[in-house]
Amino acid sequence: MPTNHPQKGNLLVAEPSLTGDVSFNRSIVLLAEHNKEGSVGFILNKPLSYTINDLVEDIKASFKVYNGGPVEQDNLYFIHKVPHLIEDSIEISNGIFWGGNFQKIVGLINDNTITQKDIRFFLGYSGWDSLQLDFELSSKSWIVTHNIYKSAILEKCTIDLWKEKMDELGGDYLLWSNAPENPALN
Repeated sequence: MPTNHPQKGNLLVAEPSLTGDVSFNRSIVLLAEHNKEGSVGFILNKPLSYTINDLVEDIKASFKVYNGGPVEQDNLYFIHKVPHLIEDSIEISNGIFWGGNFQKIVGLINDNTITQKDIRFFLGYSGWDSLQLDFELSSKSWIVTHNIYKSAILEKCTIDLWKEKMDELGGDYLLWSNAPENPALN
């Protein structure tokens, strides 16, 4: 369901007009924070070629790492759905949490208590200054929708979710759902 008023926990679906934007083309962003100072989110559907053990040698698992956005891409961030296991987590909404005690996470992953279905790692994040996201919404760069998947968004959000969202929106968006990622290759 599209909405005009973004809130923490909503999804930002990139409009098809963002085809030239390297960071956000066909992106689905989970808003982790949205207030009068600005907004923070993580791109959910852009896996990188890295796994977490490529970046953190103490972790003995090969969970995928995602491009969270163009800001601070040399920093690792994570969201999860196991706050009862990870202290200092901040609830985003719908059973999804941001951050927490990283050393605890390393141990929980290594002893198989946390699986890839429970957590998602990102290099970088998506950020907007005060009113910047509002401007982008008014210029039709994003569609704001509720996260109907709740905590299952970690499993649901694959590279195909943008196409699925275009199909759900219907109308002119159906045409874009089947368009090639790079229209010049058509």
